[in-house]
Amino acid sequence: MRTDGSTAKPRGAVMLPSDRPDEAGLIDRFGRSSTDLRISLTDRCNLRCTYCMPAEGLPFLAPPSLMSIDEITRFARIAVTEFGVRQVRFTGGEPLLRKDLVEIIRAVAALEPRPEISMTTNAIGLSSRAEALAEAGLDRINVSLDSIEPETFAKITRRPFLSRVLAGIDAVGAAGLVSTKINAVLMPGINDDQAVELLEWALAGGHQLRFIEQMPLDADHVWNRDSMITADGIRERLSVRYLLSPDEAPRDGAPAELFQVRERTAGPDGPMLGLVGIIASVSEPFCSDCRRTRLTAEGAVRSCLFSHTETDLLGPLRDGADDRELADLWRGAMWAKPSGHNMNSAGFEQPDRPMSAIGG
Repeated sequence: MRTDGSTAKPRGAVMLPSDRPDEAGLIDRFGRSSTDLRISLTDRCNLRCTYCMPAEGLPFLAPPSLMSIDEITRFARIAVTEFGVRQVRFTGGEPLLRKDLVEIIRAVAALEPRPEISMTTNAIGLSSRAEALAEAGLDRINVSLDSIEPETFAKITRRPFLSRVLAGIDAVGAAGLVSTKINAVLMPGINDDQAVELLEWALAGGHQLRFIEQMPLDADHVWNRDSMITADGIRERLSVRYLLSPDEAPRDGAPAELFQVRERTAGPDGPMLGLVGIIASVSEPFCSDCRRTRLTAEGAVRSCLFSHTETDLLGPLRDGADDRELADLWRGAMWAKPSGHNMNSAGFEQPDRPMSAIGG
């Protein structure tokens, strides 16, 4: 599946682009610096969400092509020590399907300086592993959950596993992890009428709910801009009960725009119930302040979720490249990062690889 936009040169011949200034960090031509690393641990998943994967699944990567613990740790160390990365998030597929997940987190937590470590998961199986993950050094968890109605959950995911997800979320709090975030995608005629219910549940549980616009990263390529629920549509649905006002805290490169939530009947001076986030990647893109760099499960750099090219790091690593050579390849890939995903331009083309194969 890999398409290398920057082919690795033989050891000793790695060169940065000639127009890149000799500066530390993962900078690009538009003045952005990537300090947030997303590492995909696997392309496998135990759900078949309709906006991500076909019902029959996808051809998955063979285990030897996945990064090992030592390889993941080495890339994370380069990112932290050479580039100044401050946040590492593990994604998938479903990262809980990695049997060595605890060991991976423990190894990255031992890095100096220690990055903040988070994970995006569907929470299936989390109930039995949350405590071990917290003890290993996991700081925070994002859970993908589009509905708390069993029938709707099963319709979206094609699996009747809602009770397992909710048990996993409960276990996160019991393990001492705080600030759990819930990621939800609203789809017309399926769960868009449950926005208020989902927010009410999240507020009651002390979770921060973040609605994400459906993006063109589905394997079936059936995404339709005209039918997606936009940020405006999300705010409209929530306003039936809640009053939203922009949060005053700086966004600081975060993908979610945060809003303070109050009961509509209480008015703008009523008590704040919590925060809700909206990630409007399509209708209100935030590319100009993007601070993310991504590694796929097979060790390729993606400068953007919607890239059509990748830069292989794992191949050179296994061929004996040293840290300087790997860092230069990585820097070159990020220097070539486009100004934006161009999703709103007429010539936009959806990437061939779906979200499960890229990592969030």
